[in-house]
Amino acid sequence: MSRETFVFTSSTLRSLRVQREILEWEDQKRALSRRLIGRRPMPGSMKSRSAKRRSETWHCRDAAIHNAVYTGDLRSICHIFKDEDSVNMIIETVSEELVWSPELGLWTLTPKQKQTSALRIAAARGYTDCLRHLLMHGADINAAPGGQTALHDACANKQTESTELLLSFGANPNVFSEEGVTPLHLCNTPETFQCAKSLLEYGAKVNLQSKENHSTALHTAAKHGLEEHLKLYLCYGADIFHRTREGETALNAACAGADKPRDSGRYYRIVIKLIECGADVKVAGRKKHTPLHNACGNAHARVVELLLQHGAQVNDANSAGYTPMDCILHAVEDYLEWQPERIVLSLFNYGAAAVDPEMLKLCALSPQTMEIVLNMYQHVPSATSWVEKVTPDVWKQHQTFYDSVIQMVNQPRQLQHIARCAVRKHLGSRCYSSISSLKLPNSLKEYLLLKLEGYIK
Repeated sequence: MSRETFVFTSSTLRSLRVQREILEWEDQKRALSRRLIGRRPMPGSMKSRSAKRRSETWHCRDAAIHNAVYTGDLRSICHIFKDEDSVNMIIETVSEELVWSPELGLWTLTPKQKQTSALRIAAARGYTDCLRHLLMHGADINAAPGGQTALHDACANKQTESTELLLSFGANPNVFSEEGVTPLHLCNTPETFQCAKSLLEYGAKVNLQSKENHSTALHTAAKHGLEEHLKLYLCYGADIFHRTREGETALNAACAGADKPRDSGRYYRIVIKLIECGADVKVAGRKKHTPLHNACGNAHARVVELLLQHGAQVNDANSAGYTPMDCILHAVEDYLEWQPERIVLSLFNYGAAAVDPEMLKLCALSPQTMEIVLNMYQHVPSATSWVEKVTPDVWKQHQTFYDSVIQMVNQPRQLQHIARCAVRKHLGSRCYSSISSLKLPNSLKEYLLLKLEGYIK
């Protein structure tokens, strides 16, 4: 028998087709009946149609349906999701997650059940044709199975077209997820700019606070270094003075979020914009950390300089007793390639107090930083606290400097240096502004402002 030969007769095939059409017709009748019943309130019942539908929501664990939805198979979705009951079914999935087991003392894979919907999946994956079909067939656009709506998913996954489609069908741009955030809070990458813009155009409130820590969209933009988002929110009236539950402003968030020096450019521009709009550089947030504490801890020299120029308090201590100088000295070894000495120099030139000699061990591997710190003393202190931390390779590379330090321990410094210390002590926080304006040779100005020389004398 060839592959093209079929064992049934033509009449049998015709009967099968007729039977299939009858079954499909019966399915359509039952679906229509359910819709009609759903529109008529039952005698003695005060429930609305939507409440009734929610109480009878279908749950689906069918792998075939899961596959159709997750792959965006429009043909299958059109066949499966034909009415309000089917398009609003809750799709249940089970995933393995690592959970710490105190009894076993190790991490174990534990199955965790999650709930979602076809609408959420289509929105998150950008299946706009599938999304439109579901919406046209009665999908509850603001339903939040699993804790958030389809609009949350679209924004979180950078799906601009899905976001615009949902909004055009009436999605609530100010809806909160189970975790207490709006879709605007989830616009936290550069690719979500158009999503954020669409949300605002459809009525999203820019100053809505998250339920947990009371942050706004402006905090999100500042924290993630989203320059265009931040400008957009300011145009829509974002409050730069709003503080989170922990007392942080958007400026605090920007300086704390800039933990990669390579991104300093965009964070620098954000800080400039916030300061231009009136942000207070002195406001302390979590644990009394000011923007200057955060910028120093993240080794952002340009941001530090900018904050100092606008009045940041250089000697304020946080709740742990750390000043901005302490923050940068503790970060020196983590940011050796990003010139931490520039920050130390700026802090001293704006009036930072000399540090405890015990702190020298924190900058032992950065001879430039150590030179600046040592030049704040009239006498070079003992090297016992830091000399053993210098590796042979670093010592060899900067032998001239380290040898000069060792030779000057407990030795009197030059009169010129002592005079420099006296001038700087007299000027205090006005060192940079006053010395820069003096009618002195540039070489002398640079000396007074602790220019690096590569040795101690």
